Amino acid sequence: MENLREINCKEIFRKAYEKRYTWKNEFNGYKGKCIFFVKNNTYEGEFLLGKDFKPNIKKIEDENIVKSIASQLFEVCIHRVKREFKSVHSENNFNLLKNSENGIEMSVTGKNQGDKYRVQNDCINMVYRKIHGTIIEIFVEEFLNTGMGFLSKKYSSQSIDPDTLKSKSQKLEYKDEFINIGEEDFWILSSRTIKYLNQNQEDETQKFVFEDLSLLK
Repeated sequence: MENLREINCKEIFRKAYEKRYTWKNEFNGYKGKCIFFVKNNTYEGEFLLGKDFKPNIKKIEDENIVKSIASQLFEVCIHRVKREFKSVHSENNFNLLKNSENGIEMSVTGKNQGDKYRVQNDCINMVYRKIHGTIIEIFVEEFLNTGMGFLSKKYSSQSIDPDTLKSKSQKLEYKDEFINIGEEDFWILSSRTIKYLNQNQEDETQKFVFEDLSLLK
């Protein structure tokens, strides 16, 4: 195992951060068909996502379903924005917590004090971040190598109370599929399956499918 004193956490994290897949800056948005499956119900509609990342869902009446589809589209797109490492993390320092078979785990001091990450094989496979007063903990099991960067393909997400450090949401298990559209290597979410336990502690699944995808000019 690498000598712990020789591990430069900031450099290891920077390398992994820069290997995430992001879209080129000239992204103009895309459109397609959206299908949502939940509790034996199916909802079909159309969507358009502009370059401002604001999803417009049509042909679905239920406002809650519209919000649910829109939030998935927005969430996946906001992670495709290319932001330079220096502009995001220049005021942060990264400190080694442990080096294990699961990767190099590090804590953040500075601007984002208290955040934690884990890096393995140049991929960030654990995120522990305080966002809007809640801690979000994400573990990634599987990545897709697009040839232009890595995308999380199979992962879990859970909200944690920052005061008690106890979970304040169900653990969500995600499985994402992507498709490469256009000539400029734009990898777009084509399906997302989310599994969780409902209020009765029964397994429940939601599935979002995006078809007939095309880039906006």
